[in-house]
Amino acid sequence: MRDLLDFVSQTLTIAVKDVRVELRTRELLSSMFVFALIISVLFNYTLDLKPTQAHDVAAGLIWMIFAFAGVLGLNRVFTAETDSGTLQGLLVAPVDRSALYLGKWLSTVVFIWVTQAVNIPLFALFANLPFSGLAWLTPILALGTMGFAAVGTLFAAIAANTRMREVMLPILLLPLTVPILLASVELTSTVLAGKSLETDRHWLSLLVAYDVIFLVVGLLAFETITQED
Repeated sequence: MRDLLDFVSQTLTIAVKDVRVELRTRELLSSMFVFALIISVLFNYTLDLKPTQAHDVAAGLIWMIFAFAGVLGLNRVFTAETDSGTLQGLLVAPVDRSALYLGKWLSTVVFIWVTQAVNIPLFALFANLPFSGLAWLTPILALGTMGFAAVGTLFAAIAANTRMREVMLPILLLPLTVPILLASVELTSTVLAGKSLETDRHWLSLLVAYDVIFLVVGLLAFETITQED
């Protein structure tokens, strides 16, 4: 029981540290927010879609925007500490490396959630989507983000020590997150159409299963990935 409490404490300490650093610098959230906002405006005004067309493609556009904004944020999860030399200190500190992974995952989830909370209403405004159904997107955004961050945090650690890390991360990450993005798009489209998620239970099951599998894989593999450090 004490070991579990220590593990949870270490995880929360890492996550809170990242959040506090971000609140001081505001580099990560501002870049993710501005990127998502610019892409939302470009998609809605350059495509010049009719209301019915915008509704049809909205789910795909939403997750495309947050996938690329998430990659932008994940590129900074470990690289900032790698460049400053503090990552080596974290790795040699008496901290469970699984807790380090989980803490980084949790802070990444928080950053993407904040970006979504600000940008989803703006996207709905630009695309003339009904605001009444946006609240039902919350569980889908939560599950999709957690799975995306679980895979992303793992590969961000791998890419952090490569010379072309900004290029390597999306190359490694995006193919493996295709099932997450597909399930999230289908479920988002169902909600925006005003239908019940019961009609897409298989997509919901896939999303939950993928989240659990990659979170477990990340916890087990992170120590091996960072062992050379």
